[in-house]
Amino acid sequence: MIRIGMSSTCVYPLGLEDSFRLAKQSGFDGVEIMVTRDEATQDAAALTALSERYSLPIFSIHAPVLLLTHFVWGRDPRVKLERSAELAGLVGASTVVVHPPFRWQAGYAEDFLDIVRELGAGTGLQIAVENMFPWKIGGRGVKAYSPGWDPTVMDCAAVTLDFSHCALSGQDSLAMATALGERLRHVHLCDGTGSFDEGRVFDEHLVPGRGTEPVAEVLRNLAAVNWDGTIVAEVNTRTARTEPERLALLTETLTFARDHTREL
Repeated sequence: MIRIGMSSTCVYPLGLEDSFRLAKQSGFDGVEIMVTRDEATQDAAALTALSERYSLPIFSIHAPVLLLTHFVWGRDPRVKLERSAELAGLVGASTVVVHPPFRWQAGYAEDFLDIVRELGAGTGLQIAVENMFPWKIGGRGVKAYSPGWDPTVMDCAAVTLDFSHCALSGQDSLAMATALGERLRHVHLCDGTGSFDEGRVFDEHLVPGRGTEPVAEVLRNLAAVNWDGTIVAEVNTRTARTEPERLALLTETLTFARDHTREL
């Protein structure tokens, strides 16, 4: 069976320990840690202690790439990525998830793919570049990422496929997974209902099966080829008003994943 983890972002705005606790209660196999301004997400000892307390391995570290984490580990994005890889090694994670650079991060953007390749070779970790989406401001396209938002055309060895980002970019996630082939090493499990061109204005991260992406087909195809990567739920549960409601969303997500990754 493919291992199914849960991102700490799934329980936002709850704290880090709540991530482990709810992942355990929901039945996930492990967790992904998004590095944020919460110092515990940056602390290998704290993360290891929580991993041991809840008997949940840390599958992956998501580098601090959001605008809200601009000052985490300084302002140099290369240092942020290197620190993420160091943290992954200390907590036993095999994968670091990273977004492509913003265009205005000029020096980093120019060297990004070289940095990713060198860091992967030097650490033995999978530095998995995540697919993003084109931006629109005032109805006009804006080149926000460099070298781009689509890792299928990038020279990198490992990629993270995010279904919600596929939806927002108007890309067929099944076609993207097929095009990536063996470079697909990590999956952010979620769903979406449409693209910027269809009027969507935000990244939905729906529970899988509640959107229009061919999530089930992608998961079944991965199971059919005995894929050995990791699937991590990255769903938005902020609409939940109570803990039982949040647990129900997480359990639904995990059940979907289990149902579509069973050995054929």
